[in-house]
Amino acid sequence: MQTPKDFFGFQPGSAGNLFNYNQLIDYLSLLDANSPRLKMEQIGESPMGQPMYILFISSEENIQNLEKYKAINKTLMLDPNLNHEQQTDLAEKGKVFVLATLSMHSTEVAPSQAASLIAYDYATTNDPEMLSYLDDVVYMMVPNHNPDGMNMIVENYLEYKGTKYEGSTMPGLYHKYVGHDNNRDFITLSQSDSRAISTITSTTWFPQVMVEKHQMGSRGPRYFVPPNHDPIAENIDAGLWNWNGLFGTNMIKDLTGAGLKGVSQGYAFDNYWPGSTETCLWKNVMAFLTEAASVATATSIYIEPNELSVSGKGLAEYEISANMPDPWMGGWWTLNDIVQLELVSTKSIIKTASFHKKEILNFTNTLCKKEVSKGDNQAPFYYILPAKQHDQGQLLAFVNLMLEHGIQVNKLTKEQVINQTVFSEGSIVVPLSQPFRAFVKEVMEKQSFPVRHYSKDGPMIEPYDITSWSLPLHMGLESVEVNDKIAGLKENLQPITEKITIQNSIPEKALYVILPVEQNRSFAMAFELLSEAQAVYRFSEDQENVHIGSFAIKINAKNKKLLEEKLVANKVYATFSESKLEGLKKLENPKVGIIETWNHDMDAGWTRYVLDDHSIPFQLIRPDELQTMDLSGFGVLLFPSSEKDILLEGKRKTSSGDYNPSSLPPQFAKGMGKAGLKRVMEFVNNGGHVVTWGNSVDLFMGPMKITSGKEEEDFSLPISNIANQLEKKGLYVAGSLATVLLKTNLPLTYGMRETENVFFRGDPVFQTSIPGFDMDRRVIASFPKDDICPSGYMKNEDLLSKLPAAVCIKKGKGKMVFYSFSPQFRSSTSSVYKFLFNALLLD
Repeated sequence: MQTPKDFFGFQPGSAGNLFNYNQLIDYLSLLDANSPRLKMEQIGESPMGQPMYILFISSEENIQNLEKYKAINKTLMLDPNLNHEQQTDLAEKGKVFVLATLSMHSTEVAPSQAASLIAYDYATTNDPEMLSYLDDVVYMMVPNHNPDGMNMIVENYLEYKGTKYEGSTMPGLYHKYVGHDNNRDFITLSQSDSRAISTITSTTWFPQVMVEKHQMGSRGPRYFVPPNHDPIAENIDAGLWNWNGLFGTNMIKDLTGAGLKGVSQGYAFDNYWPGSTETCLWKNVMAFLTEAASVATATSIYIEPNELSVSGKGLAEYEISANMPDPWMGGWWTLNDIVQLELVSTKSIIKTASFHKKEILNFTNTLCKKEVSKGDNQAPFYYILPAKQHDQGQLLAFVNLMLEHGIQVNKLTKEQVINQTVFSEGSIVVPLSQPFRAFVKEVMEKQSFPVRHYSKDGPMIEPYDITSWSLPLHMGLESVEVNDKIAGLKENLQPITEKITIQNSIPEKALYVILPVEQNRSFAMAFELLSEAQAVYRFSEDQENVHIGSFAIKINAKNKKLLEEKLVANKVYATFSESKLEGLKKLENPKVGIIETWNHDMDAGWTRYVLDDHSIPFQLIRPDELQTMDLSGFGVLLFPSSEKDILLEGKRKTSSGDYNPSSLPPQFAKGMGKAGLKRVMEFVNNGGHVVTWGNSVDLFMGPMKITSGKEEEDFSLPISNIANQLEKKGLYVAGSLATVLLKTNLPLTYGMRETENVFFRGDPVFQTSIPGFDMDRRVIASFPKDDICPSGYMKNEDLLSKLPAAVCIKKGKGKMVFYSFSPQFRSSTSSVYKFLFNALLLD
């Protein structure tokens, strides 16, 4: 059988050498064709159309009986009605399935490079010990979690190999849309690669163990294994944390025994928030990650001892400690060093799974029974979502998302009164009495961050990422938590087993299709029709049963079938009119430009995704292009959250005010400069619109200059960012939901309610001022007086009381819209997408 070295022409892991995704799949396909211990199956496609695969590696007999063991997995994971004998019998007959997902962050190349060595070794080994492990274990390898990004990174590295820019940062995102944030998508499941991976643990193979293989910074420990640092998720059963700790303890033992130094535990990485691949932990999988110190992609680096450091969680000094008993003390660090860590840690995980096969399989079904029993005997018992919602399409999207997650969802077959609340037929009921109870509770309840400290009365341990992900709140859905057992409710529930679709036929006498402004998908259909040269109108006033801002399309013989198809495809709950409509204004499709830097600009990528998902055309603009590009053809320029210094100069400033050299090749380390900013403001002055949020708003704060006619005009917009002042007073916001109060029925708030929840990080915070010259300002949304944080964690939130959260500014003939929040945060705040969509349609 051909070795990896013979196939690729170099030893995987050797310095300066990388193969791409397609080459890796070609090699694994060769092994699959020639080894009875391997079987490879396609599990989906990447966002850019690359096929994604899972590779099963086990004994020949196990590979021949995969479907049998798949059925056992499902039964042990989901059937709470097995008696002791049945459970014990399946634990005896079954195998432990260990899922490994590799190199989702594409700069972290080593796990996927090691994949070829692992597959070859396990396919050809005659080692009795390893063969015995493979009798007990089915190793499931996703060779690369992000195929598009792997190809991008390898191509970029090889382009600069041998030059002084070898190992430099790849310009842009290593993903079609989300870059590093692909590890934040495992609740929303917006990306096709996320869905392909999630399906494995949610609805198809049900592995008992899962490891996600990562790399981290270069200057700290060489490797991280579980257990994690505090805080940890409180809905997770203690047994899962114990199992994760056992796998980690065995890894550090085996890695140290192999002479590999610098392995750490309980360091840096908490496990509080769901959203990463390990979200399957909330679905009773023993799920954890490993992290290896990185090199410059595939180029070796030399680290002096004084350059090694740690900070914060778990390690205060780079010294011998309980969490790093054998530190690495510096020297050359190579790609092969990381590959060796991957080889040893992977074998250790498989060995632990083999040693504890029956115990793991029994635990899986015991935990299933335990979670179902909790749902039967502990509040909450149900979450009920009323059949009628503000955005009806969001309820449909919620049900379909929960089904993708493997969650049991029901609908009421008749009206029911629960705790003096009337729930109509068709209301959605999500029971807690189900195997994935922890996931249901986690994503349905409001989040309350578990505050932990480094020492008694010491500083708080800050969260690794965000602190809110409640689906009802993020999606804008009304949801009722039921904390009492309700007699007769089960008899009125009908399981929903297939995704909901809409069948919309246009009535014979209808003259207009009306798309309600409350529904996000109405905007999607309107933009789609505009792109296909269909006439779309918007209501300029409230009419009977139709709110201002809703869309209308005239029906004729030529477009009737098209409209029916669009309604079904976009899942719009439309209405129809048999009368001629008045008060309509014809829409024009705005030309939208998105400003996206080359610096792994994830917020801009998410913005592109949301626009694409809603059929909104746009043109991508790099900041330096603003110095010369003709902007007169654009209607709107979007500035998603990005640092002011990156936008202006292409580099970050140090605390001393100097610019740090960029890690990008110089042709990509460019900003718009003062000249580009001046041209953007002249674009506004001449009638264009700018929409900006997050860090990008700082670009427009303070003194500015434009040329108006033959005169130079100096001005400052009547808005400032006071976040730094509030931080000094003690404001702390850990990526939370914030409530905002809206002025409704304005062009920016069409289709929205008086109170909405937005995703907020504490910066920016606005203060407006009385304008001068040809400027004006209007506050569109403000923080309430109190009760600002419905989900997540804020400290001293009262400092935000009544301050503006959304402001529209008029300058010259144009307008600028400022949001203190991300209206499309990681595509998880669909309840407030209309802040973005309406801004694109401003007059």
